Amino acid sequence: MDTSGADTHYFPKTLEQNDRTEWVPLSLTLVEYPKGDWIGKFFALVSLTPFGILAGFVTLILFRRDLHTITFFIGTIFSELVNSILKNTIQSARPMSRSGDYNEYGMPSSHSQFVWFFTTYVIYFVFIRLHHMNNNTIIENMSKLLIISSSVLMAVIVCISRIYLQYHTVAQVLCGALVGFLFATIWFTLTYMLFTPLFPMVVSWKISEFLLLRDTTLIPNVLWFEYTNTRQEVRARSRKLVSMKSQ
Repeated sequence: MDTSGADTHYFPKTLEQNDRTEWVPLSLTLVEYPKGDWIGKFFALVSLTPFGILAGFVTLILFRRDLHTITFFIGTIFSELVNSILKNTIQSARPMSRSGDYNEYGMPSSHSQFVWFFTTYVIYFVFIRLHHMNNNTIIENMSKLLIISSSVLMAVIVCISRIYLQYHTVAQVLCGALVGFLFATIWFTLTYMLFTPLFPMVVSWKISEFLLLRDTTLIPNVLWFEYTNTRQEVRARSRKLVSMKSQ
């Protein structure tokens, strides 16, 4: 069958429709930086840190199914909702006028709020919830210091990147950091005082058993617990396999 006539009529219409269609980038992930500015390029990459953290959350939830991790993730979502409400209420413009694709408001900075919510929550978690990471006290304290310092450094660099790339003013970044700190404090308090005592009941639900949700609150070092139990299970199965082969 000859379809050349159909193609001739089809493609001009398609091109005409494309000419009338307004294409816009996904500004959520699109970050601009000055051409040839390697520092700006570095800061542009750093600005993508929140998306890496979100990907880490999804990975942990899928593979660990821990209620505290899920609650932490829900807190980040609520933090973003608070940020959106504040932006549309304050309606403060960004310092640099870009194309029409960047019409969101700038106060408070969502990146700043996100990273400081994450960092503040991690600090509370390390000091209040994280115990007996290692039998060696010195190594344990060094591990905690490394976790906290790397989180704070990440948050500071992300904030600097938003100012350097002129997506936010200093005031917008500081406001975002303050809101992130305050909301993380509130959310961790709710999690520690209200939600955590409910976790044993939640994991007993049928839906929780179906989704393999678990509560690791009473386990001081989850990594060590999983490592030792996996090693013991492997040894037990190895002995059973050898016993079966010898029969």
